[in-house]
Amino acid sequence: MSNNLKRLTAVAVGLGMAGTLAACGSSDGGQGSGDSKTVTLVSHDSWAASKDVIAAFEKQSGYKVNVLKDGDAGQAVNKAILTKDNPQGDVFFGVDNTLLSRALDNGLFQPYEPKGADRIAPEYRADQGKHRVTPIDTGDICVNYDKKYFADHKLAPPRSFDDLVKPQYKNLLVTENASTSSPGLGFLLGTAAKYGDGGWAGYWKKLKANGVKVVDGWEQAYNEEFSGSAGGKKAKGDRPLVVSYASSPPVEVVYTDPKPSTAPTGVAQGTCFRQVEYAGLLSNAKNSKGGKALLDFLISERFQEDMPLNMYVYPVREGAQVPPEFVKYGPQAKDPETMDPAKIADNRDQWVKSWTSLVLK
Repeated sequence: MSNNLKRLTAVAVGLGMAGTLAACGSSDGGQGSGDSKTVTLVSHDSWAASKDVIAAFEKQSGYKVNVLKDGDAGQAVNKAILTKDNPQGDVFFGVDNTLLSRALDNGLFQPYEPKGADRIAPEYRADQGKHRVTPIDTGDICVNYDKKYFADHKLAPPRSFDDLVKPQYKNLLVTENASTSSPGLGFLLGTAAKYGDGGWAGYWKKLKANGVKVVDGWEQAYNEEFSGSAGGKKAKGDRPLVVSYASSPPVEVVYTDPKPSTAPTGVAQGTCFRQVEYAGLLSNAKNSKGGKALLDFLISERFQEDMPLNMYVYPVREGAQVPPEFVKYGPQAKDPETMDPAKIADNRDQWVKSWTSLVLK
């Protein structure tokens, strides 16, 4: 997921909510997984959970949760692979469907099917034969638009991939580098799913000719270049279209005081790609028993219902309730593009290489 995943945490921190989104548990590497009373979760930087929810797990299980944040998702996955023989923790959270094959092919996880796994919606399950990973959350990578810009210019916002290459949207879109950023990669995969193996490159030629701007990561795109976000307004961003998440608009409402009656940003529903994040028990985990208990907890109803307003993702557990403001301002895409992880595995590296030559050179 590369820089996705400073994702909406960075927005909230920029709006003064750092305390709310701080990671729970100790981040002191000195309390490693070798301590049988401590279970260590390794994750990307966007991990966040309510303190009372983590405290409930610690009380019920007897384990203290130690959270080790390890950069953006792509960096965290790569480091976990490099250290798999002597892992930094017991459970890894945050590998998504765009990078899943890399983790599985490198033997990052050992099999474990958590208690309650039967409550996970079938469309999110993966690796069913071996149970090396468990789906934890889902979200949609989509183009967001600045409502004020389009109202002021009396221009309808784009609704689809096809719209983005039209002349009226020239020089309006900023996206992330597909080789360094998860939403950038997700957007590329969305175009590959939409236009097929033979059509996506031609689409990107049109997008490039229409003035798309590419930056390294999500935080720069959303908080500096995009005119519709709180951060972008401060930075005087001038791009009213950005590749972000369907769950970005709620952040612009929930963490603004006073709260606006409507979100200042919208989502182009025809530009979305469905993303799923997984967790797994690390191979050679020192506290595998604690790791299994933590995985059970991550798909429990309490944790699943805590996620939306902490990590701005949707639960995968059937029946888990989502806060009303999340549903109102950040509904899931009705018909997102999807792609089988096996197809992503077979094509990802070559697509990124081709995309780089086509768009960045």
